[in-house]
Amino acid sequence: MSMVDEPLYPIAVLIDELKNDDIQLRLNSIRRLSTIARALGEERTRKELIPFLSENNDDDDEVLLAMAEELGVFIPYVGGVEHAHVLLPPLETLCTVEETCVRDKAVESLCRIGSQMRESDLVDWFIPLVKRLAAGEWFTARVSSCGLFHIAYPSAPEMLKTELRSIYGQLCQDDMPMVRRSAATNLGKFAATIEPAHLKTDIMTIFEDLTQDDQDSVRLLAVEGCAALGKLLEPQDCVLHILPVIVNFSQDKSWRVRYMVANQLYELCEAVGPEPTRTDLVPAYVRLLRDNEAEVRIAAAGKVTKFCRILSPELAIQHILPCVKELSSDSSQHVRSALASVIMGMAPVLGKDATIEQLLPIFLSLLKDEFPDVRLNIISKLDQVNQVIGIDLLSQSLLPAIVELAEDRHWRVRLAIIEYIPLLASQLGVGFFDDKLGALCMQWLQDKVYSIRDAAANNLKRLAEEFGPEWAMQHIVPQVLDMINNPHYLYRMTVLRAVSLLAPVMGSEITCSKLLPVVISSSKDRVPNIKFNVAKVLQSLIPIVDQPVVEKTIRPSLVELSEDPDVDVRFFANQALQSIDHVMMSS
Repeated sequence: MSMVDEPLYPIAVLIDELKNDDIQLRLNSIRRLSTIARALGEERTRKELIPFLSENNDDDDEVLLAMAEELGVFIPYVGGVEHAHVLLPPLETLCTVEETCVRDKAVESLCRIGSQMRESDLVDWFIPLVKRLAAGEWFTARVSSCGLFHIAYPSAPEMLKTELRSIYGQLCQDDMPMVRRSAATNLGKFAATIEPAHLKTDIMTIFEDLTQDDQDSVRLLAVEGCAALGKLLEPQDCVLHILPVIVNFSQDKSWRVRYMVANQLYELCEAVGPEPTRTDLVPAYVRLLRDNEAEVRIAAAGKVTKFCRILSPELAIQHILPCVKELSSDSSQHVRSALASVIMGMAPVLGKDATIEQLLPIFLSLLKDEFPDVRLNIISKLDQVNQVIGIDLLSQSLLPAIVELAEDRHWRVRLAIIEYIPLLASQLGVGFFDDKLGALCMQWLQDKVYSIRDAAANNLKRLAEEFGPEWAMQHIVPQVLDMINNPHYLYRMTVLRAVSLLAPVMGSEITCSKLLPVVISSSKDRVPNIKFNVAKVLQSLIPIVDQPVVEKTIRPSLVELSEDPDVDVRFFANQALQSIDHVMMSS
């Protein structure tokens, strides 16, 4: 091909590939747009590539999504910020397609480009685009336009600003619920760019319309707007405009709206200040905690500690605790589970006396719950209560629940409790642990489920770190090593795993005297899986023990394994031998 045709070549290939029936080729071509643009140079990219992309009427969403994404980072390829406006037409087209994720990506790319454009270009190119989309015949264009106002507004002259506010107001009253939803979602972003004077008049009017929308999906998004607007307004305006809306929403006929309020309520408390919180929002929150829909109670229960932190302990005890008592025996296990995951955080808020008197009975009832998730959520947050009421009271009530969970028929429950054992050990202390939980930790090493055995081995390592090598030498190591004679090879493998984890914690001396002989004797095992695991463990012990031990004990054993009939045993033995040579070389 002659030099003259060279620059034409990439665009020709691109055009061919973009018209190809194979979607993968079209996708690859779009993903290589930046390479093609570099080959064409800035001017030809502006004059040929971008117009071509604007006319490209591909009907595959994946290709369009990739295009929307690529164009967002295309400013350097069209000659920098002064030419950024040439990227707007193809993205404007993508803002009107039917597929939501393509439109969202196009809006995101337009926002990225708009935030880099010069002010004069925004007025000449970007704002007209927003107005065109907002007046679009198809609802898709109007939906997309809502996400662009916060970029267009700050640089608009006064006249245009008034027009943009009025257009946004019309979008909030659009016939299509999807458009009103989009307007409600983006209201907070738009409001953040608007001058305080107009915020109280125009935006609050728009907001009030949305809060009275007949579609619950629009009202639900307006709830999110409450928190965003609450942060922008002065506290007294917040009390005047936002508070009544929230109180109404907390009694909305749609449970979805009430659910959103339950999720957002504590953020609104920060916006309105302590006094209105006490008089208006506490009753609203109590209503939500007693809602007849389980989903709303779940959301409200999950926020109970955050809400109590805003209130004084007296208020929390007076208003919130009675609801918490009711929720602890709620008919829905999910509500009890949500409560169990946060109730521990109430202890520091309420103080020692109230915790012992009021919270402890609730705890204990949740610890005896028939659903394991509820019991687990309580145990996982124990440290928060321990700090408040001390371990003696806790340990009497805790132990039966822990033992029951440790033997639960669901292996995931057993797994979760193992993961909390080191935390419990640090809270309960070594004496209590040896008496009550030591035997359990050994029992898990012989569980039928591999994940439990593996977690049990990790657990022993963490306990050895917590209580020190001397304790481990007395309480863990002998019991673990006794299990190496178990007739089932899977349990013997667990012992090897435990040895490899304990060795770094126990140090060189104990490893050489106690752990290494057991590993070496296992190299004579009749099961190949055990033998190649021995090779792996020996490899992990090389950095821990002294050089003479490696040469005298570990190397001969590995040499023997490297001549084993089984291919995997030979492979891992050779790998370990290479590792020894590597250590020798480097030292």
